[in-house]
Amino acid sequence: MTKKRILIVDDESGFTHLLKLTLEKAGDYTVMEENDGTRARDVARSFLPDLILLDIVMPKIDGGDVASQIKADPVLKNTRIVFLTAIVSKKEAGSGGLIGGFPFLAKPVTLEGLIQCIEDNLA
Repeated sequence: MTKKRILIVDDESGFTHLLKLTLEKAGDYTVMEENDGTRARDVARSFLPDLILLDIVMPKIDGGDVASQIKADPVLKNTRIVFLTAIVSKKEAGSGGLIGGFPFLAKPVTLEGLIQCIEDNLA
């Protein structure tokens, strides 16, 4: 079975590294992390992820702009994107929803919730 490729784009390097290690240990995932949103599209083009976990609030570029760049790219346009953000609380998120047309998870997220979201969005 081929491992699913996950790209994590978040400016918090400690968070992305921990998430990478946790996901690779927990499931059949190959995970790459990128902490500079301005490089996200180029990294995605070289890595060709099945799914991108994307923070919204980053210092150099907004996650919404990154998502737009990815969706406008002919190579990446069908790549699944899930926002992983602290700007919406779990209570506000309720049982799901969309931000800018993309599914999202509210930080902090449990490993079980994250894996379920990944699997749901890759099904």
